[in-house]
Amino acid sequence: MSEQLSEDLNAVIEELEKKVEELPDNVMAHHHLGLVYMKAGRVDEAIASLETAIKLDPQSVESMINLGAIYFGQNNLEKAKELNDKAVSVNHKAAQAFANLGLICQQKNDLDKAIEHYQKAISIDDKLATVWINLTSVLTMKGEDARALEAARKGLALDDESPLAHNNLAVALYFSEQFAEAKTHMNRARELGYSVDPNFVVSLEEKLQ
Repeated sequence: MSEQLSEDLNAVIEELEKKVEELPDNVMAHHHLGLVYMKAGRVDEAIASLETAIKLDPQSVESMINLGAIYFGQNNLEKAKELNDKAVSVNHKAAQAFANLGLICQQKNDLDKAIEHYQKAISIDDKLATVWINLTSVLTMKGEDARALEAARKGLALDDESPLAHNNLAVALYFSEQFAEAKTHMNRARELGYSVDPNFVVSLEEKLQ
């Protein structure tokens, strides 16, 4: 199956490379080629293609967001922030860019700013499950238990197959002293492959005794 996928990706790459060669000023061709390079793990080429798309069209918000995701994956948080800042300056309704800025701030432990960006993303699109899930983590870290529990339930309602959503809800329930329900979601997180913190497991079991 993986070999077939690799062959399919290579075929798509070849087709898009030809298109870019024939239409070097076609923004979407460069953008799509960059996305396929990303999927194929050809990171340097993905960066080059997305940079070209942005150079050809300085309003190409999607290219900025995807290029920012690559830099985030490389732990280049400043470059990722720069690109997502640029995206929201072009499009004030770019929910994913605000979500990404929240995650960048969360990684830098700037929790208040992370919350601000997550809430902005949600105000634009309240169906982004990952934003609710990440917001839960930040609110839990700040000790805002009621808000964390509300965010956790919303995140899970949007994606009930997310192991992280179940884990975060378990933690939020724990701090709200709803231990039995917390265990249910902790177990579901494990079933879905999440590596639950052993210290949390022990502490929860002690609360249930």
